[in-house]
Amino acid sequence: MIPPVLTTERLTLRGLTLADVPLFHSFYASDHSRFYGGPTTAAQSWRALSAYAGHWALRGYGPFAIERRDTGESIGMCGPWYPEGWPEPEMTYFLLEQYAGKGFASEALESCLHWAFRELGWTTVISAINPDNRASLALAKRCGAVADGQAEVVPHGTMDVYRYSPMEAA
Repeated sequence: MIPPVLTTERLTLRGLTLADVPLFHSFYASDHSRFYGGPTTAAQSWRALSAYAGHWALRGYGPFAIERRDTGESIGMCGPWYPEGWPEPEMTYFLLEQYAGKGFASEALESCLHWAFRELGWTTVISAINPDNRASLALAKRCGAVADGQAEVVPHGTMDVYRYSPMEAA
């Protein structure tokens, strides 16, 4: 499966490649990755990149690299994700810390939601969020997610579930 390319006003969302190794190393080496199991070593971040990129081959969809259109710089990752141990498909996302608070994450997430509902035919999708991850919670709510209880997410434990539907993502 070759990932499509999605574009927004400021972003290109494309399949993950080896060019994203520095993005993953940078993110996973930072404390900003604590809700993704980090900080981790370079070898562990490479394995995370491999898992996300391989998701396209296994499920026919997966996360996209978030690239700024004006600079070509990779600044994060966003997209559908459904690994073993998750209660149902979710939208996952991260940005390098220096790009937080600039609207890039919501722009990417809204584009991925529209794509999943339109192209994958999904009628719902969640984000499983650590209750301490206030930034992720704010992003999910900003993009139309509503609280929908909690779920066990292996290996992360109990997480809050926020649900998106096509109506809220319109």
